[in-house]
Amino acid sequence: MNEVKTQGEFFISTFLGKKIYDAGGKKIGTVRDLAVLWDGIYPRVTGIKYAKGSLKIINISEINTFHNKGLFLKNNSDVMNNAEIQENELFVKKWLLDKQIVDIKGSKLVRVNDIQLSWLKRNDVYEVMLSAVDVGVRGLLRRVIGYDPKTERLPVSLVGWQYLEPLQTRTENIKLSETTDKFSKLHPADIAEIIEELDHYERPHFINNLDDQTAAEALGEVDLDTQVNIIERMDSERASRIIEEMAPDEAADLLGELTQEKSDELLNLMEPEEAEDVRELMEYPEDTAGALMTTEFIAISLNMTAQESIDKIRETAHAAEMIYYLYVLDEDETLLGVLSLRELIMAQPNTPMREIMQDRIITVLSGDEHRDVLDTIVKYDLIAVPVVDDKNHMLGIITVDDVLNTIVPDRKNLESFSYYMMRKAFSRR
Repeated sequence: MNEVKTQGEFFISTFLGKKIYDAGGKKIGTVRDLAVLWDGIYPRVTGIKYAKGSLKIINISEINTFHNKGLFLKNNSDVMNNAEIQENELFVKKWLLDKQIVDIKGSKLVRVNDIQLSWLKRNDVYEVMLSAVDVGVRGLLRRVIGYDPKTERLPVSLVGWQYLEPLQTRTENIKLSETTDKFSKLHPADIAEIIEELDHYERPHFINNLDDQTAAEALGEVDLDTQVNIIERMDSERASRIIEEMAPDEAADLLGELTQEKSDELLNLMEPEEAEDVRELMEYPEDTAGALMTTEFIAISLNMTAQESIDKIRETAHAAEMIYYLYVLDEDETLLGVLSLRELIMAQPNTPMREIMQDRIITVLSGDEHRDVLDTIVKYDLIAVPVVDDKNHMLGIITVDDVLNTIVPDRKNLESFSYYMMRKAFSRR
């Protein structure tokens, strides 16, 4: 039977610096660091670094007892089991303590002020696991001044290790459990906040922990300067794949801020069709509707029935930025009508588009200014507005969030955002 008993919990700050004695009572060193293997939810301690400037560690199985006087081993120093730290292991103090780490549960970046260890005994063999991180002031004070009853009144700020992921690893040989999957479950806006808190050098390393789609969604949430900073420091092949996953309008804005040489390099690495869409958007002047629009929308033909249109949406919706509005085009891509997804679903399957669509269409021209686009969206309570040329050819759509991000970039400042929207609402009365 595999019997496990909890011997207690303590913090690494109270463990570091303890004297180490062998079975005969001879002092052989002090606890300078802990080697851990991070191959599961909870990193487990594999050894103890006991000599300054050395990579030698005492195997965790050598521990007999631990208390305030120090750490006592099972064997004498001449026969104890020790070895050097392995490539798939890392030193806790060196690589984790005082470093930033991602709290997946809280969707934020935290600083490792102290680390809680769980001391277990399994079939008479000691095991030590890293169970939680102290991210609060209490952990910091414990490190600086040691144990003090006054600090015990401060709130405990522990984050369980199952919710933590490092920003980068000591070596590529360390396999972190489900790292990409954990990050992909965060909202892009939460990932963006984490990115913005990192310094310039850490951001590319963090992005490399994300899959292409998650990275693209997160980059779309950060400011343009941060996007440029990240892409310029990344491998071009990976950067091009991420840009491919971005909405064409966002990709065009980003590439437009890079040098011509870098922009051309990334475009040449992208799929030709994706690159062509982005190149076309980059041709529009910066402050116009054309530069703000995306070419990812759902277009259907006049001769389709409701059921045929629904079938097409199933096939193409994954590539569209927004599917609430559907646009009816002829063979020359002239805009003939518009309908909502709700109207389409409520129609009988054999109903033709001309009986469902609205032919009185609100549009903006590709050369219209951003403020005019927002005025149109607010006036007619639209979620998106189609962009056309002077011959009414459909070029793209502008969603309400894209135009608001451009005109009111700091929507965290709700005062300015609310003022603008209320002013427009009352002006219609």
